Amino acid sequence: MRAIQIVTTRLSSCLRPIRFEFVSSSSPRLFSNPRRLICTAAATKSDGGRSGSIVAPLVNGAEEEIQKIDVNPPKGTRDFAPEDMRLRNWLFNHFKEVSRLFGYEEVDYPVLETEALFIRKAGEEIRDQLYCFEDRGKRRVALRPELTPSLARLVIQKGKSVSLPLKWSAIGQCWRYERMTRGRRREHYQWNMDIIGVPHVTAEAELISSIVTFFKRVGITSSDVGFIVSSRKVLQEMLSKYGVPESLFGRVCIIIDKIEKIPIDEIKKELGSTGISEDAIEQLLQVLSVKSLDDLEDVLGGAGEAIADLKQLFSLAEKFGYSEWIQFDASVVRGLAYYTGI
Repeated sequence: MRAIQIVTTRLSSCLRPIRFEFVSSSSPRLFSNPRRLICTAAATKSDGGRSGSIVAPLVNGAEEEIQKIDVNPPKGTRDFAPEDMRLRNWLFNHFKEVSRLFGYEEVDYPVLETEALFIRKAGEEIRDQLYCFEDRGKRRVALRPELTPSLARLVIQKGKSVSLPLKWSAIGQCWRYERMTRGRRREHYQWNMDIIGVPHVTAEAELISSIVTFFKRVGITSSDVGFIVSSRKVLQEMLSKYGVPESLFGRVCIIIDKIEKIPIDEIKKELGSTGISEDAIEQLLQVLSVKSLDDLEDVLGGAGEAIADLKQLFSLAEKFGYSEWIQFDASVVRGLAYYTGI
């Protein structure tokens, strides 16, 4: 058995050596296939004096306690060994280069934020998905589950000291305590590109163009992935047409988001529970099945903002050269409860 001895010193006069022993069931070999890691805390030196960085082996009986340490990372997290780190750097470098090519300035935010920042955006239910706690100053804080609230906080903090429009990008480590699925861990990285201060759809057109550029750089084509596009204004115009109050918009979005997850009869039942009439529900579901702008225009007419915005986006897609990457689908509503427009 081989041991590594690491000495930690404090400003006080005490010295507390820590010994890490790698124990293998086979014959002793230096760092050979360690089975478990044992941390042993040795007794404090009686003379209280300082020592060098190399400490003599601990004598028998000097150990106070033995604690087994799991050498795997916490559930939902991962290590990046050199070969993994090379791949991550390659990917992140593409993120940064595309952001630079499209004129974005790089920013970063604290990994630790106030808990209220995320609750303000997503509601009280987000607390169950946060790594949150109370710090020693009695402040409720959380590891960030995403970057967007931090972006909004910093923009508000800067106020009039920055000139619009803003084009910021960030790559951040995020944490979300939720059930893990294939390719989805509790610790993840998020690449953000944000445009603030551009009220028309040219911002969305440019953002899609930047992602298409990234896909092409890493060898992904339009036959592999695509963009499904909709607009909040489509739903707003439909609900307004049937006298449904704006206050119900968030609830309707949540219900519609379940269309591919539960039977359509359940969708109708939940929509009916909000007070929407049966006729309005049937018309709404008909609109949500629309897959082309021409069909949508037949239902809503061509005078509304929803049609105008979507037509402009698809026109810009032609000019940017990525029209084959995008398609319209009125049933896409995720995020529409707190974002605006497309």
